[in-house]
Amino acid sequence: MLVVVASISGCGIYNFTGGDVGTAKTFQVNYFQNYASQNPGSTFEPGMDRDFTLSLQDLILNQTSLDLVKSNGDLLYEGEIVEYRISPMSATSQQTAAQNRLSIGVNVRFFNNTKEDVDFEQRFSFFYDYPANSQLASVKDEAHQIIFERITQDIFNKSLADW
Repeated sequence: MLVVVASISGCGIYNFTGGDVGTAKTFQVNYFQNYASQNPGSTFEPGMDRDFTLSLQDLILNQTSLDLVKSNGDLLYEGEIVEYRISPMSATSQQTAAQNRLSIGVNVRFFNNTKEDVDFEQRFSFFYDYPANSQLASVKDEAHQIIFERITQDIFNKSLADW
């Protein structure tokens, strides 16, 4: 058992979550502005920009050994929230919505200042379905948590897991 532990700890660039930080020591997450209301059919959700930015910072802090910095990070994440939409998903026999879907979309730009040819710009999105007889306010916290977890993990995987 000791040999296995020693060999695992010898693989310095990977951690148990699979993130490959290479020679990077720091990362920076610029504030994700909320431009969702500029997308037809989307609405503006106050505070979501701050919550998403913090969620991405927390995920990277928790899954890597990188230090968060305010400027000149080896890895840089930036972008904007481009969609916040509620759509009916299924209908009842009375032609009313039986289920609604909250969709959030985020445009992300990633720059790795320690490794060439891995920068990208990509849109990430996910959704949360809830009963149409529920108000969004009653499920919003849970919906945001689930959507943010998925989107931030997808961003992490694209930028650091080489998936």
